Amino acid sequence: MTADAQPPQSPDDSPQGTASGSAAEPARESAPEPAPASGPADSAFSRAASGVYAREDGSLDVMQSLGGLRGLLEASLPTAAFLVVFVITQQILPAAVVAVGIGGVFAVLRLVQRGPLVQSLSGLAAIVLCAVVAGQTGQARDFYLWGFVTNAAYIVAFVLSILVRWPLIGLLFGLVRGEGVTWRQEPLRVRRYGLATWIVTAVLAARLAVQVPLYLADALVALGTARLVMGLPLYGLALWVAWMITRPEALGDPGAQDAARQDVLDGEAAATDRRDGLS
Repeated sequence: MTADAQPPQSPDDSPQGTASGSAAEPARESAPEPAPASGPADSAFSRAASGVYAREDGSLDVMQSLGGLRGLLEASLPTAAFLVVFVITQQILPAAVVAVGIGGVFAVLRLVQRGPLVQSLSGLAAIVLCAVVAGQTGQARDFYLWGFVTNAAYIVAFVLSILVRWPLIGLLFGLVRGEGVTWRQEPLRVRRYGLATWIVTAVLAARLAVQVPLYLADALVALGTARLVMGLPLYGLALWVAWMITRPEALGDPGAQDAARQDVLDGEAAATDRRDGLS
């Protein structure tokens, strides 16, 4: 799976707001800034959180979180090009060359613009792997095989995180909102983050449910089309729903809207620092 599988990314913007309290209740402190990444897992979540953007009103900026127009093109153009070229030529090699070439152009552009090295090369590496697998097997449909593997791996990780009550969407959004893992002290928020993780998991499972039968039927055009339609657009919708149902104000927390805006602002500042450190 290429960029369409990355959780959240995610797959962030620069929200503004101030926390305030009324005379009847003390001012609520903003959530503490999360500790710096201290290991591979923390670093991975930091990179994912740095790609999630919230607006000033605390809502998720889905388009920006998916990488904007360029992010959509990076995730879809190589795959679409492979499908189109193969349908025209009925040859895997030219289709693979075009797909890898487009991926290479995007990677070079990111490097020229001083984008993070890992982010710049990871998408290209995935495209190269897909092309190599298809070339080795001689089956064009195997260009999409690696996506099944990564989707299945994410499903297992998400489900396990829910079962141990450390839902991955909570860890991701907690970094973005600047609350770290303090949400685990509130059972209702743990359940909501668990539900949000189930929503994203359902999207990944739906991909497999639709695309694996098409793969087994060797329906290449339908498979390629489904991969495009069920990629970033569907993932972005799931991410937006997950964000909205886990907002503090959505849980009926008094005065939470102003506090949530400040939390997002603090989280965004931390995410900007992490992006600068990863560049």
